[in-house]
Amino acid sequence: MNYDLNADIGEQFGVYHIGNDETLMPYITSANIACGFHAGDPDTMYNTVALCKKYNIHVGAHPGYDDLKGFGRRSIPISHDELYNLIVYQLGAMLGMCKALDVKLVHVKPHGALYNDLAKDYEASKVVVRAVMSIDSGLVMFGLPGSEMERACLDYGLCFYSEVFADRAYNDDGSLVDRKLPGALIESVSKAVERMVELKKSGRIKTINNNWIPLKADTICLHGDGENAILLAQSLSQALQDS
Repeated sequence: MNYDLNADIGEQFGVYHIGNDETLMPYITSANIACGFHAGDPDTMYNTVALCKKYNIHVGAHPGYDDLKGFGRRSIPISHDELYNLIVYQLGAMLGMCKALDVKLVHVKPHGALYNDLAKDYEASKVVVRAVMSIDSGLVMFGLPGSEMERACLDYGLCFYSEVFADRAYNDDGSLVDRKLPGALIESVSKAVERMVELKKSGRIKTINNNWIPLKADTICLHGDGENAILLAQSLSQALQDS
């Protein structure tokens, strides 16, 4: 099985440069592009979609909370109406960029705190699924396997891809270890690659407590802003092809 490899990119805005987007392109198959709320801006969105077109990478929208200062990693209480409009607004912007460049918008992956909140909140996940389907019912949703988002997608008939993170640690219940806690980030490239190869072979992953749990994976995420992002992308792409 060949996994889809995705990366969160297009996170520059104004004079701030984050990540090495073009260098990642040869090693990924899908891109989650920031939509201007947690990161990104119109120029970055357009240029990043153009990059994906150049390298034949699937384009995905990466909507988040309206939290530029916190990079979308802070949970922000909002009403369901606000959440619906938040998603429609950001997807609409990304869809516009895609249409301008004659590129198909393929998937949606919520960002940061929104991603984690939706994994635990079925009612909010239903709102987001309805918002996505109002734009295009053929889009694919990326999310945590076994999450409330997956349940909402199944209930509404939206295609769902189970996502696994190469460089993040997992709790015993399959949730991601909070970034604030020690060991949450897998900084060793060799360890991150070893975990994903094991997952491909056995369908399981070792948690932060050294327990093995089953984990479904349709797509693997590489964080494009990590210190070793390029090396991880190169190593993981090759290892998955070889295993």
